[in-house]
Amino acid sequence: MFNIPDLITVLNQPELTQQTWDTLLRKPEQFHWYIAPILVFVFYIYFNEISKKNWKGVAAGLSFYMIHWFFEIMNSLIQHFFGHALWLVPTGTSFLLLMGVCIEISLAFSVTGLVFSKILPEDPKVKILGIPNRLFFAAINAALISVIEIFLAWTPAFHWVYPWWGALPVFITVYIPFFYGSFLCHDWSPKAQKIFIGGLFCLNAVMLAVFAGVLGWI
Repeated sequence: MFNIPDLITVLNQPELTQQTWDTLLRKPEQFHWYIAPILVFVFYIYFNEISKKNWKGVAAGLSFYMIHWFFEIMNSLIQHFFGHALWLVPTGTSFLLLMGVCIEISLAFSVTGLVFSKILPEDPKVKILGIPNRLFFAAINAALISVIEIFLAWTPAFHWVYPWWGALPVFITVYIPFFYGSFLCHDWSPKAQKIFIGGLFCLNAVMLAVFAGVLGWI
C-alpha cells in the first residue's frame, strides 16, 4: 500500500506542474508573432468550406473543437483537485491557455475534425472489416494522433506526470471520443448539430468563466 510520499516519488517530474502554473500559464511575455499566420490559415480553412456550403465538415470541425475544450477543462480540474493534470505543456509555447493546452495545439485541433472528415465515406452505414465506418475511422485517426503524442511526450514540450497515463489510455479515453463524436455530429441533422455544438460551447464558456475567471482553479 502506497503512502503519499511513495506516490509522489513514482510521478514523472511532478515539479513541472507548479513550475508551469507559476511561470507559463496565460503569461503574455511568451507570445510570438507566428501565431498570427496560423490563425489566418484556420480562418481560411473554415471560410473555404463555408463558401462550398460544406456544413457537415464545418460541424465536424466545430464539434471536435468543443469536445477538445471540454476535455481540456476536465484535465485542468483534475490538476486542481488531485495535484497534477493528466497531460501538461511545460514549455515551448507562445501562449499557454490551460495546463494541458497551448494555443498551438488548440489552433490545430480547431480544424482537425473538419480535415479528417474529408476521408469519411458518403454513406455512414457502410462497414469496413465489419465495423461501422465512422467508428473505424475514429479508431484509426485516434491511433495516429496517439502515436504522435508519444513523440510529443518524448520532447520537453509535452509531459505525462502519472506513470499509468500514456498512449493507450489517451487513445481510448481521449482521441476516440474526440473523433467519434465529431464524425457522429457530421451526420446529424442541422438542428442536432447546432444543439450539440452550441450546448457544448455554452457549457465550456460557463466552466471557463467560473473555474478560471472567478475561482482561479484552472
